[in-house]
Amino acid sequence: MPYRIAKTFEIESGHQLSKHPEKCRFPHGHSRKVEVVLAADALDAHDMVCDFKAVKLLLADFLARWDHALAINTADPQFAYFQQTYGERVVAFRDTDPTSEVMAKAIFDELQRRLALPRDAGGYAIGAGVRVERVRVTETSSSWAEYSA
Repeated sequence: MPYRIAKTFEIESGHQLSKHPEKCRFPHGHSRKVEVVLAADALDAHDMVCDFKAVKLLLADFLARWDHALAINTADPQFAYFQQTYGERVVAFRDTDPTSEVMAKAIFDELQRRLALPRDAGGYAIGAGVRVERVRVTETSSSWAEYSA
């Protein structure tokens, strides 16, 4: 059985779900928690899966891009307006609504991509056996979505 660690991030982000039949089709925001779980079959030389700070350094800039930003489907009729008005604070999701499920997969994929790069996060080494197990995005106090491979 593998060892697991979890790191939680908090971001404020908005989204607009153009395919939604009710209120969620309008811009609205959430105080989101993003929980990433990493696993390894063996511990490193420091008796860790990896240092929690390494996980923070690995994802900080990616999640900062989503913090205080509006995630929107590129096919939404309002996409061009929001992008022109808010520029870099708009996070485009190509032809898909940025649901919590879609966001969880996007974070999973990005973390997996970053783990495949040279594994030294700001001086904190991450062993070759470390892998992403799952990503959970909490949207409200009672609702979350999760993605795992």
